[in-house]
Amino acid sequence: MNWEALLGGLESNSMNLDRSLFEKDFDRIIFSHPFRKLQDKTQVHPLPEQDFVHNRLTHSLEVSSVGRSLGRSVGSQILKRHPSLKTHFTASDFGVITASAALAHDIGNPPFGHSGEDAISDYFLSNRQLLESEFKEQEWFDLVNFEGNAQGFRLLNKSGYQGLKLTAPTLAAFTKYPRPSKVEDQFKPRRSQKKYGYYISEGDVFKTLATDLGLEALSENQWVRHPLAFLVEAADDICYHIIDLEDGCNLGLVSHEQTVALYAEVIGKRFNREKLNAIKSKPEQIGLLRALAIGELIAQCETLFLDNEQNILSGKYDISLTDAILAEPALLEIKKVSIDKIYRSRNVVEIEAAGFNVLNGLLETFVPAVLSLGQMNKRQSVAFRLLPQDLKEELKTSTNTYLALRALLDYISGLTDSNAMSLYRKLMGISLPGMR
Repeated sequence: MNWEALLGGLESNSMNLDRSLFEKDFDRIIFSHPFRKLQDKTQVHPLPEQDFVHNRLTHSLEVSSVGRSLGRSVGSQILKRHPSLKTHFTASDFGVITASAALAHDIGNPPFGHSGEDAISDYFLSNRQLLESEFKEQEWFDLVNFEGNAQGFRLLNKSGYQGLKLTAPTLAAFTKYPRPSKVEDQFKPRRSQKKYGYYISEGDVFKTLATDLGLEALSENQWVRHPLAFLVEAADDICYHIIDLEDGCNLGLVSHEQTVALYAEVIGKRFNREKLNAIKSKPEQIGLLRALAIGELIAQCETLFLDNEQNILSGKYDISLTDAILAEPALLEIKKVSIDKIYRSRNVVEIEAAGFNVLNGLLETFVPAVLSLGQMNKRQSVAFRLLPQDLKEELKTSTNTYLALRALLDYISGLTDSNAMSLYRKLMGISLPGMR
């Protein structure tokens, strides 16, 4: 693979533009309807009264900021190593591509955090005997393995949602897992093949994108990552390790002293207990350490990426940057503490349970109606009328059952936490117009 092709070729030249094509990508994402919904979607903790706990929107903005720093720093060095690129591209191009992909990285996540993905998958698994025969094997694998990354790729390429029409480099950097849901497992040890990144409905879209950018093919439907996808992944890893711990400390799930000790291991020689103690506010202490930890991890990931540039371009390097940097043992310890004290805390488990009940209830109501289009019973007809008008039109024109369910899942996975809960209450008769 070569950088000129990976950056979209000479037609992506931004040198003489007031606003580059990649900057337009960033703006289109941030003003899009799916991105706006992230403000009411759970990151880890239920959306509480406290104003310091992150939701999907604040998390995405922070990941984008870290991604921009990583991309720009790496891009500056890449341009020095490959001077011919300077005629057409700038370090800012690398930064904005990474920032845009990072900004959108959670855009396909359903309500109620990752438990929402499990809930949607579980519905289809639980109804295997009734539903599986309706679909081709690849379609069924998509349905029983709902994947936020693939859902995000679908939304970014869907003709609705204001027609984002993002550039190929941004879409490729977004795609951490360049493969469909059903593949042979011969490439499974590779990080890029751990999950999948697009549904069969967008298979041709990704194949064209991969061909245009010159991504190295592993098989007919599997590719190596776009190099900047490693930076997007690193930005996400850095933020969720470091900032989830900060949230956990602020919520009292992890002690102040343990949080300080965990951050100190990441920061290393730059940690200064005396300067820390000079700050009287404990939240401000944690905020300072969080910033220092993020800065250290950005520097280590940048160094590792540049040290492995040729192996990344050849497709030989395929592990997460944060799994191979010097701070990896410290991050592993943070992860262990987070799993034990944060991700398994009662309020997180409660939101997971709610997600299963709510999303299962919505699917139990709407899936039978979609499958019975043209011959719905009374109950299914009432449920169908509750769907948005544009979705009803899309369902009526769907060419097969799989595409109809994909459209329905676009709607259900696109609901915010509040929207999903409100709709579920109405369907269950818990909340009705005029009731108090």
